[in-house]
Amino acid sequence: MNAILNAFTVDVEDYYQVTAFEKHIPRERWGEYPSRVERNTQRMLDLLDRHQVRATFFILGWIAERFPQMVREIRTRGHEIACHGYWHQLIYNQTPEEFHADLRKSIRAIEDAANVRPTAYRAASFSITNITRWAHAILIEEGFTIDSSVFPIYHDRYGIPNAPRHPYRVSTSAGSLVEFPPAVLRMCRVNIPISGGGYFRLYPLRWTSFCLRWFNRSTRKPFMFYVHPWEIDPDQPRIHAASRRSKFRHYVNLASTDRKLDALLTRFRFGTLSDAVLSELPETTQPAAPSRRRSPTTPQVV
Repeated sequence: MNAILNAFTVDVEDYYQVTAFEKHIPRERWGEYPSRVERNTQRMLDLLDRHQVRATFFILGWIAERFPQMVREIRTRGHEIACHGYWHQLIYNQTPEEFHADLRKSIRAIEDAANVRPTAYRAASFSITNITRWAHAILIEEGFTIDSSVFPIYHDRYGIPNAPRHPYRVSTSAGSLVEFPPAVLRMCRVNIPISGGGYFRLYPLRWTSFCLRWFNRSTRKPFMFYVHPWEIDPDQPRIHAASRRSKFRHYVNLASTDRKLDALLTRFRFGTLSDAVLSELPETTQPAAPSRRRSPTTPQVV
């Protein structure tokens, strides 16, 4: 097993809350759909227990309010509690004030459920992009020390292609935090995503393992892997009104995710996001002093 401690992360949201379906499932109707997040998260927890892996769970505030016992169990089993916002809204569809309000609402919901204030954050669909870099300053003001919302790729929904590919410090007038991007492989001057989600379901396991092992060996840095509880649930209800592309992205190879995750967890050393950052950048994990001023963010590879 690789000696580098990589980050295993789980975005805790239900199958009907993904960005690809938001045009067909308004947020005010979320409560009408049969929830499967508890059973799927339980399966994810059991899988991690079998491999004795502690992970980071990015939890929607909406989920935390309705399933507080599940959030408490995640913490009781030794995993890191992190924030995924409240309404799973793309940041670039919000004003800074709307984003800040959503963030605070999610923090309160998670604190009430788990009795812990999250210090790691991930935006819905990695939606900190070039036009929403202002979000970093707001995260710092609210005490976050780690973000994992910048995907260094080209994509129709997210991405900053020229962002650093390794954990790096983002500095603003409000302070600084560590940005931990999903892993990409540099090929022909293009970044290829390799670290989880639909890419993990689409690629053969042998290819994913090769790429992640190459990432560790060539960079000597940890990678970040992400998955959702609904990705191990091939029997989830289908959203037939979604576009063909959205349905392909969401449903491709759901039946094999559980088996592939089980194998992946035997091939790499995994821990929480904070532990992976601490092993790589030990001086960056203390909360920054908050400031009410905001400025454009500046990445600094460290």
